Amino acid sequence: MNKAHAAANKRKRILPGFGLTLGVTLVYVSTIVVIPLSMVFIWTASLGAEGIWKVFTDARVLKSLQLTVTTSFAAALINAGFGVLIAWVLARYTFPGKKILDALIDLPFALPTAVAGIALTTLYSPNGWIGQFLHIKVAYTPIGIILALIFIGIPFVIRTVQPVIEGLQQEVGEAAAILGATRRQTFFHMLLPALFPAVMTGFSLAFARALGEYGSVVFIAGNIPFKTEITPLMIMSKLEQYDYHGAAAIACLMLLLSFFILLLIHGIQWYVERKKQVYVR
Repeated sequence: MNKAHAAANKRKRILPGFGLTLGVTLVYVSTIVVIPLSMVFIWTASLGAEGIWKVFTDARVLKSLQLTVTTSFAAALINAGFGVLIAWVLARYTFPGKKILDALIDLPFALPTAVAGIALTTLYSPNGWIGQFLHIKVAYTPIGIILALIFIGIPFVIRTVQPVIEGLQQEVGEAAAILGATRRQTFFHMLLPALFPAVMTGFSLAFARALGEYGSVVFIAGNIPFKTEITPLMIMSKLEQYDYHGAAAIACLMLLLSFFILLLIHGIQWYVERKKQVYVR
């Protein structure tokens, strides 16, 4: 009986057995992710402790890293706020041109980042169509970098939060209003806890995407050393000088920092989820 039941379950499987699928998964992930990242650490280790320390403590590298992290965090934070608002509008309201707006959200995914950088620079440069009317300088400043990172990161938040909003029952909010809850209380005590994990996920994706962005930033940044020079540009400069070990060291430093920050964000998300489960119980 047990053998017949096992044979029936085996016939119902769409994919091959666990061993084969796990083997294919490990080979694919190792080839695409693990081995290339391992080479970064191997090339970095070949510099020796003194060489690695010299690269890591270079004032220009540290300044570029500080600029990259702060602008990426600011852009992801802005995207987290406005992304939720846009996702809410797309999920809960019907209006003329909604499908066009919904399609435009995915444009940064398909548009070459260099094209986006050129377009933003043309618009926001001091003599640009929009920049000439602004009282503050946008292009060739950290503000321009944040603007470019907002452009390439906003779809991650919207597409992560939008399905969650669509899955929320509107009756819950209506019931809260009937019981006397204000809109502010409904948002902070009912909607926000339900949306928070998705918002944090979208924030993490936007932040990670911004850290490694090059094409859309390099044009609008102006690449002024110690002012608007981002870390990916430092890596490209090392490669153009045939300093492959130095480029790998900077990439390794950025990789470790990105991993730590993302681990911290996911830790906060896990803690909030755990507290919410304890509260529900």
